[in-house]
Amino acid sequence: MTETESIAYDVVVLGAGPVGENVADRTRAAGLSTAVVESELVGGECSYWACMPSKALLRPAIARADARRVPGLRQSVQGPLDAPAVLAHRDDYTSHWKDDGQVDWLSGIGADLYRGHGRLAGPRTVAVDGPDGARHVLTARHAVAVCTGSRALLPDLPGLAQVKPWTSREATSAPAVPGRLVVVGGGVVAVEMATAWQSLGSQVTLLVRGKGVLPRMEPFAGELVLDALAEAGADVRTGTSVSAVTREGSAVVVLTDKGDRIEADEILFATGRAPRTDDLGLDTVDLEPGSWLTVDDSLRVLGSEWLYAVGDVNHRALLTHQGKYQARIAGAAIAARAEGAPLLETDPWGAHAATADHAAVPQVVFTDPEAAAVGLSLAEAEQAGHRVRSVDVDLSSVAGAGLYADGYRGRARMIVDVQREVLLGVTFVGPGVGELIHSATVAVAGEVPISRLWHAVPSYPTVSEVWLRLLEAYRDK
Repeated sequence: MTETESIAYDVVVLGAGPVGENVADRTRAAGLSTAVVESELVGGECSYWACMPSKALLRPAIARADARRVPGLRQSVQGPLDAPAVLAHRDDYTSHWKDDGQVDWLSGIGADLYRGHGRLAGPRTVAVDGPDGARHVLTARHAVAVCTGSRALLPDLPGLAQVKPWTSREATSAPAVPGRLVVVGGGVVAVEMATAWQSLGSQVTLLVRGKGVLPRMEPFAGELVLDALAEAGADVRTGTSVSAVTREGSAVVVLTDKGDRIEADEILFATGRAPRTDDLGLDTVDLEPGSWLTVDDSLRVLGSEWLYAVGDVNHRALLTHQGKYQARIAGAAIAARAEGAPLLETDPWGAHAATADHAAVPQVVFTDPEAAAVGLSLAEAEQAGHRVRSVDVDLSSVAGAGLYADGYRGRARMIVDVQREVLLGVTFVGPGVGELIHSATVAVAGEVPISRLWHAVPSYPTVSEVWLRLLEAYRDK
C-alpha cells in the first residue's frame, strides 16, 4: 500500500449516506472545502437498502388495500400483485444499486469524494484505504463529521451465520418472493417487511418477543397493525422468542421457546441496530470503538472541539429524515464556528440546536393501516413529569374517512400540556394517515396554542377534519 501526502480540507465527512450528503451540502454552501469518504455506495442505507426500496415494495400493497375498500373498484383488484413488476419497480428506485447519480450530485456541490474505508488517525485526521491500495491522509481544519449510520444487530444464536439469515438489507433487496418467511421482531422493519412480503405472496410468520409491536408508539397503534396483519393471513405469535435456528437442506427450521417448530424458506431478524463505529479508529481519539457517540444539541461529540456525530451514530433518533435535520443543524454549527462566531444559537429551537430530536420527532410506519406519530406518547409525557390530558377520537367518525374507504378503521390521539395548552404529541393510525402527520409536526414543533388551532380550519370533507374532532373533544371534557 502506498501513502500519499496529507491533503487538508476545512471539513471531512465520514459516510456518504443522506446524512453525510447533507452535512457536505451545508458546509459547501458556507464556502468550506469538504471531503466525503464512503466505503460502499454514495447515497447510503436509505437509498439502497432501507427507505426507498422498502417503500417501493410497500406502496403496491397499500394501494391495493385502499382500492379494495372503495365501492366500484374493489372487484377489479382482487387478484394477486404482479410480484416481478413490483420487484422491478423496487430495482428502479434503487438505481439498480448503482450510485452514478449520487456521485454526480456530490461532485456538483463541489465536494471531493474518496472511496474506501476511512478511519480516524488522531485528532482532525482521517486515513482512507482506497480500493486500489492507495492511502489518502486527510486533515480537517475545522471539523470531522462521523455519519456512518447503523447496521442490523443479530442475536447471539449458535450457528446463526450458517443459516444465512436476512437482515433489513436482504429483506429489501431480495430478487424473488420466498414461499414462507419467518420475521423475528416487533419494530418498524419487522411489521413493514411482514406487510410487504405477505402482500407479495409469502406466507409470513411473525414472532414477537413482547406482547405487541411498535413499542415506541401508543399501544393502540401496534394493536391495529397486528390485527390487520393477522386478517391478511400472517401467522402472528406474540410473547415468543427464537431458541434455535438451523438449515435443513434449503429450509430454515426455527425452534421457539414455547417448543414450536416452524419451517420456512427464509428468516428475517429485525431485532435492533448497532452503530457503525467499530472500525473507525475511535481509540485514536480516546473514544470507545463500537460505541454510540454522545453529542450536544449542535451534534458535536461531548468533550471535543472538532468531532461531530450526525445521524444514527449518536442514537438520538434513528430515522433518515431526522438525520438529515441533524445534518442541517451540524452544518450550520460547523460553518458558524469556522467563521469565529462568538456565540452560537444553541437555545431550544435555535439555528444551531437540534431541539426536534427531543420534542418533535415524526415517524410514519407504512403498514396497512399506516401508523404515524410525532412528539411524546402519553406514557412518555407522564414519565417526563408533564401535566397532560390525552384526547382520543375514532377516525371513522370523520366524514372524510368514510369517503376514503368503506369500513375505515383508525384512531387519533393528542397529548396536551394542560399548563401551557400546547400539544406535546399526536398519533394517528389508519389508512392514509401518513400524509396527516406533518400538520401535527408543525403544531408540536411550533408549540401552537390550542386557542390558535381552533382557527386552523380543516377542509371538508377530508380526513384532516379529525383535528376539529380532537379539539372539540378536548374542550368538551
